[in-house]
Amino acid sequence: MAQLKKERLTILHTNDIHSHFEMVSSIAGLISAEKNIASDSPLLLLDIGDHMDRMSVETEGSVGLANTDIINLTDYDAITIGNNEGLTFTPDMLERAYSGLLCPVVCCNIRELASGLCPSWMQEHTIITKGNINIGIIGVTAPFDEFYRLLGWEAIDPEIAIREQIANLRPQVDILILLSHLGLPTDRELAMNLEGIDLILGGHTHHLLEEPIYIGSTSICGAGKFGQFVGKVVMERDCEGRYKVVWGGCLPVDPMRKDDKINAALEIHRKQANEVLQRTITVTDHVLLLNEEGQESPFGNIMAQSLRQFTKTEVAMVNTGQLLGSLPEGNITVGMLHQLCPSPINPCILKLKGSDIRYTLEQSLLSEYKEKKIFGYGFRGKVLGSIALDGAEVLYDSTRIPYDRIVSVNINGVPLCDDHEYSVGTIDMFTFGIGYERIAEGSDRRFILPEFLRDLLSIELQRPGSLEDCHEIRWYSVV
Repeated sequence: MAQLKKERLTILHTNDIHSHFEMVSSIAGLISAEKNIASDSPLLLLDIGDHMDRMSVETEGSVGLANTDIINLTDYDAITIGNNEGLTFTPDMLERAYSGLLCPVVCCNIRELASGLCPSWMQEHTIITKGNINIGIIGVTAPFDEFYRLLGWEAIDPEIAIREQIANLRPQVDILILLSHLGLPTDRELAMNLEGIDLILGGHTHHLLEEPIYIGSTSICGAGKFGQFVGKVVMERDCEGRYKVVWGGCLPVDPMRKDDKINAALEIHRKQANEVLQRTITVTDHVLLLNEEGQESPFGNIMAQSLRQFTKTEVAMVNTGQLLGSLPEGNITVGMLHQLCPSPINPCILKLKGSDIRYTLEQSLLSEYKEKKIFGYGFRGKVLGSIALDGAEVLYDSTRIPYDRIVSVNINGVPLCDDHEYSVGTIDMFTFGIGYERIAEGSDRRFILPEFLRDLLSIELQRPGSLEDCHEIRWYSVV
């Protein structure tokens, strides 16, 4: 007697591609091959957020439309958003970017402050039918509520939002999938705390799971970062009628395999983006150098100036590693600043004690800080770099022992007082304790969105006198 074929669903998933467009054609090629393999059973294709990254020329120049086009051409069934979509684009930008999207964007823990509802282009969940299988899909993203509120949104507790969705969806579907841009530790907690989720597909922490993690009746999977892998899960209906994971892992993406339609679309988007980014900001008559060894330089100074001018604070402090090279003379374009200052880093205002300022300046003189490699938190540079200043002058002696090299510090011509609190213009990255960690000790923090550092640079380069001011010395050596 012939054995009955089991009812099967194949799920392919990507996450944290971060606009690595050099991989998306190869991803599409792999997906096409997998669809052929699974041609006699249903297949579902999902993305778990951070597909967009404004470091990319194509994403920046198209304001995300290039990503939407690639998602459409690759034929995704549903996606969720990551913090790179939610926090580095304004709501208006995202509405335009997703207006032509052919699949649903699902995320149940983001609400508009004004209406209490999801944005118009977003759904709390979706139900997709593949063959005779009803699949419920929920999405959640990292709840950076303090930042989202500045954009007019509220990020509610993911677990509370998911519980509500499970109660609604579970009776309606055969399989319930959570697209979680929360990170692996949170995914583990959710699997332990919640019943009713069959599969958690994760992102945010860039975890690569070669096989699923099983917690209770929930399976957890993740496919790394940058499009290097595509996750694959196979679920089959058991004798009790419930779908369970029978195989899960990650498929390496072969960069040599390409998809012609994706290649053609990328070529068009790249050309259009470069044209958009050719807009002139200003014209300079001399080079603004960046010292690659972390010493004071005009380009670093003008970045600090841009922060202080924008935040209207007593002093500005920013790491020179945000800049990737010197600013040439001549025609300065939007694309040039994007290339030299690619990180989606936002300005921040806080109050910082003089002692913490002094400690940070001492760290800035140490090679282990200047050469420290930083990953994540919006940083798209290579190393931390030194501290660029505006509103302060520092006298130091490099022959003295570490943390005792500062001879004196003046803030706007007045000696620094260790117990006094100063208003400081800086960047959001530091408030997470990353890099120059004492800055995170600041109080009364106020984040400013949606402007990036490169936006501030653009404004400062157009300010009369800024090019002369940036050559004024802020760090004086006694040697």
